[in-house]
Amino acid sequence: MAELVPLSEGIAELVRDGDTVALEGFTHLIPFAAGQEVVRQRKRDLTLVRMTPDLIYDQLIGAGCARKLIFSWGGNPGVGSLHRFRDAVQHGWPVPLEVEEHSHAGMANRYVAGASGLPFAVLRGYAGTDLPGQTATVRTIECPFTGERLAAVPALNPDVTVVHAQRADRRGNVQLWGITGMQKEAVLAAKRSLVTVEEIVDELEPRPGAMVLPSWAVTAVAEAPRGAAPSYAAGYYDRDNDAYQAWDAVSRDRAAFTAWLEELA
Repeated sequence: MAELVPLSEGIAELVRDGDTVALEGFTHLIPFAAGQEVVRQRKRDLTLVRMTPDLIYDQLIGAGCARKLIFSWGGNPGVGSLHRFRDAVQHGWPVPLEVEEHSHAGMANRYVAGASGLPFAVLRGYAGTDLPGQTATVRTIECPFTGERLAAVPALNPDVTVVHAQRADRRGNVQLWGITGMQKEAVLAAKRSLVTVEEIVDELEPRPGAMVLPSWAVTAVAEAPRGAAPSYAAGYYDRDNDAYQAWDAVSRDRAAFTAWLEELA
């Protein structure tokens, strides 16, 4: 059964220096509060994994938490580049960042393989791109039945996955709805998992289209109201578009970012 813990305790116990960490969420339910707690606790040498790293990964990279990023797209949605990400790759500030780039389909299939207990995934993808030449974790294999050449990618099994959801009950069963991305697969693929939620309730009410992560599949749950802001949580609050635009100016300048980092601490 998942343990109910304060957010700071959950991060301290589950996210360890040198870990491979996935903070998943697609357009909404992005675990900003958890990611910023990782920054506050000065975790280091992390391999960060995410299909679409955005502001929270820019913050983690800029804070020096990451040594490697495994991803399929990175940017400030609707605004532009992630400038702390660019600075780390191009200039090694604050520490050099290794990158491993995949397609969305490749990343999704890697999570599915990890959640399924398989060593790798096979897909029709990457053909006509230069990613196989740049990414060692993309290989070509031959189908033993048809002879077709296919792409193979290794399973993703993070040391810890962190996601945000709308609510959980006191037994640690988690309920989330809206655009859910690969949260379920990322949790099931991980050795440990932390779910932050808007609220903890006595009982989960049935909701059409909602996904439930059962308590046995989750290591810990932490209540974190507005834990996805400035992204949004369906049924709770909207996306703060102004915050995404404001981040562009903060992240462009090392001094402005350092001031933001000091204020966060």
